[in-house]
Amino acid sequence: MPSKKLCRIAFVSLIVLSLLGLANGAASSSVGQTDQRLRQANISEGGGKQVAEPRDGITVVATDSNTWMGKAGDGPRSRAELVAFNPNGTVLYYNDSHTRYWDADHVNGTRATVEYFYADHISKSECGQEVCTRNGIERVNLSTGEVTPIFSRITPGKHSTRWHDGDRLNDTQYVVADIAQDRAFVVNTTTGVVEWSWEAQQAFDPRTSGGPYPEDWTHINDVEVVQDGRIMVSVRNHDQVVFLDRQTGLVKNWTLGSDDNHDVLYEQHNPDYIPAENGGPAVLVGDSENNRVVEYQRENGSWNRSWTWQDSQTQWPRDADRLPNGNTLVTDSNGDRVFELNDQGEVVWSVDIAFPYEAERLGTGDESTGGQSAKSLGLGSKQTGDSDGGRQVGDNQKKGIAGSIWVGIKDIVPGRYMNALMYVLPAWMGPTELAALAVAVLGSLAWAITEWRWSERSLSVPWTIHVERKR
Repeated sequence: MPSKKLCRIAFVSLIVLSLLGLANGAASSSVGQTDQRLRQANISEGGGKQVAEPRDGITVVATDSNTWMGKAGDGPRSRAELVAFNPNGTVLYYNDSHTRYWDADHVNGTRATVEYFYADHISKSECGQEVCTRNGIERVNLSTGEVTPIFSRITPGKHSTRWHDGDRLNDTQYVVADIAQDRAFVVNTTTGVVEWSWEAQQAFDPRTSGGPYPEDWTHINDVEVVQDGRIMVSVRNHDQVVFLDRQTGLVKNWTLGSDDNHDVLYEQHNPDYIPAENGGPAVLVGDSENNRVVEYQRENGSWNRSWTWQDSQTQWPRDADRLPNGNTLVTDSNGDRVFELNDQGEVVWSVDIAFPYEAERLGTGDESTGGQSAKSLGLGSKQTGDSDGGRQVGDNQKKGIAGSIWVGIKDIVPGRYMNALMYVLPAWMGPTELAALAVAVLGSLAWAITEWRWSERSLSVPWTIHVERKR
């Protein structure tokens, strides 16, 4: 048997090598390097450094958070970003002044102006509560950096009170997805008056549906005004996308998905409506906890899945836009990337960026309104495990043994738990770094157990006691 000294040397070597692997991952992360270049970009002096691959049109990315030591953090180191990339891949605009950025929409009739939703944590002295959030809408000219406030409100709490999305009705009215109060409402941004609202309790029973009530019951995270005036709403914790008539309420026979039917949707984000004139009705959606992007086609009064896409790296996608050229722009939050798929399901453009929430390609129509449905385009589905190469590796996905281990882990561990793990881990941690962390932890545990067994054995060695009898 090897000596204790050799065993200890082996354990020390294993742990040190693992820690060196972690340090190397943190230093060489493409996500971290991109973030560093973004923060250092000096737009006023021309900056000029290419950060993303060239692509037609300005691409705007809103990030949920970018805490280097964990995306879930809400402390002073927590920060989010609103970034716009020029067609040549340089940075047009960068701002990290808000705690969170969410929905970003192109303002009609402008070249480079967007309206976006944000959330800021505010002090107790401002709101009288232990924790409060200011939810708001702002408009920014990406070329000049001029910011115009549109509307804001303070809500108590933070995690499940942040407004994630809204859609402009007209010059003065906005539809808002109100997570805090489980509703969708229309506000006049000039007067501040709420002029219409739909409460989720009009359609769902909080005792038998959704998430915990009242802490995070519906998590309504998206609204969209469709062409006929109805409002499409994502009720995330009910695994449903519903349609509302502002006069009569829920249009029941148009509901996509059902509570806990995770084969259809599983806590989705950012559904986009594709109208009949573009091959719909269809809904393209980030099926987040299923780690895939899906599209459903409305046929004979039912929703039928018409397209699915995922690769081995896809981890909590929260936005997908169908572009006029037939490509699909996808925001993969825990995958720390925004990428564009062609009609063959191949990644033709991507940028690594920490924890993105939504991406918008300016000049292509609001979200997916300028794109065709998957059925009309004849798009073929692609999933991990497909025999035609579905297990492809993303741009910042580690290849080789680590990549194979990563795919194996994802095949075993349910997507929801993998997403929870990735949410609390630093953005620079990929499969190789996770493997190194596992080796360091398991090696340390094995060493501790070995030392304990050695000490137990030493304590159990019988001692011979010699007793001399005095005469």
